[in-house]
Amino acid sequence: MVKKIDLAEESMPESADNNSPAEAQTKHVPAQNNWALILSWVATFLVVAVLLAVLFQFNPLQKIQPAEEHPSEAEGVTVNLPVLSNNRSDYALVRVVEPVTTIPDGTRHFAIKYTVEEGDSIFAIAKKFNLKAESILYANYDLLHDDPTFLSPGWQLTIPPTDGVYYKWQPGDSLAKVAEKYYVEPEDIIRWPSNHMDITNPSTEGLEYVMIPGGYRDIQSWIVPLAYTSGAGATRVISGPGGCEATSYQYIGSGSFMWPTPTRGLSGFDFSSYHLAIDISAMTGDPVYASDYGTVVYAGWNSSGYGNLVVIDHGNGYETLYAHLSQVYVSCGQGVAQGAVIAAAGDTGRSYGSHLHFEVRLNGGFVNPWSVLN
Repeated sequence: MVKKIDLAEESMPESADNNSPAEAQTKHVPAQNNWALILSWVATFLVVAVLLAVLFQFNPLQKIQPAEEHPSEAEGVTVNLPVLSNNRSDYALVRVVEPVTTIPDGTRHFAIKYTVEEGDSIFAIAKKFNLKAESILYANYDLLHDDPTFLSPGWQLTIPPTDGVYYKWQPGDSLAKVAEKYYVEPEDIIRWPSNHMDITNPSTEGLEYVMIPGGYRDIQSWIVPLAYTSGAGATRVISGPGGCEATSYQYIGSGSFMWPTPTRGLSGFDFSSYHLAIDISAMTGDPVYASDYGTVVYAGWNSSGYGNLVVIDHGNGYETLYAHLSQVYVSCGQGVAQGAVIAAAGDTGRSYGSHLHFEVRLNGGFVNPWSVLN
C-alpha cells in the first residue's frame, strides 16, 4: 500500500523557518502597540503636569534660590552700605514757594497786622476777620486804650488769630498766673499751636507774645455814665447844657418797654460791665421812639461821650437814655407818650458809627435792656 504523503505537512517546517516579510511584520505588531501605549501615557502625564504647573504657577525649571541669612544672625559678615550723598537734586521734588498764600477760614494761628482805612470801625474790622470787637481792643490796648472810637486811617492794628487775649509776656509771669488773670485754664494756653509749647513739658522761656484763646478781661468804659438818678421822679438836674429840673409829671410809665427803633438788632457792643447799654442798629436819621411814657429830663448835647442825648424819667423809678443822636425833637421838661418820636439816630459823641446807644436804669442802678424790652 502506497503511503500518501501530505505535502502541506512536510513543507510546514520549512515555511516556519523561511517566513515572508509580510508574515514577519505581522508577528511584531504586538510589541509596537505596547510602545505606543507607553508613549501615549507619558505624553498624557506631561500634559497634565504642565496644566497643574500653570494652575499653581509653579515653574519646575526655575532655580530655587537658597534663603539668605539675616545679617543680624550671621557671624562675621560685613555689610557695605552705599555712600550717602548730600546732592538729592537728581531725584528730589522741588516745590516753588508762592509769595501769596490764601489761608482758609478758621485755620489762622498767628496774629497779623491790619491797616485802618477811611470809614473803618472796630466792628467792621472785627466782622472782616470773624472776631469779636473786644478781642481787637485787647490786642491793641497800647494804641486804643479800650476806646473803639479812637481810630485813624493808616494805623496798624494787631489782629489776633481767634477770640481771646493776645498777650505780651511779662517778666515774672507764669502760666498759672496768666491763665487765672484771663479766666482760662493753663492747658488752653499750652495747646494753642502758635505758642509753641511742649504739652508734656511746657516752658515759657523766650516767649514774647502768647495767644490766650477764650480769655477776657474788663474793658475801661469810654463813655462816662451819667451819675443822675431820680428815684421815683425827676427831682435833680442832670449835669450838662441839656438838663433841667422837672417838677410835674404829665405821664407815668407803664413799666412795659417797646423797642426805641424800627429795627430790632444789635449793631455794636452788648450790655456788659464796661458798656452799660446795648447798641441798637440804626442809620443816621432813623426815628427814635420813647420806649415808655414819661417826662424828658435831658435834651441836648452832653460832653461825657454821649453826644446829642435824650433822657426820659418814667416816674416809677425807671429812666431810659438815648445817645449819639443826630437830631433832638423834644425839649427838657416835656411829657412824652410811649412810641412818640423824640429824636433821630446818629453818630455824635464818642461813637464808632451810626447806631443808638440805649440805656435802662432802675432806682439809680443799670438794668440790662434785654430783660425789659418787649
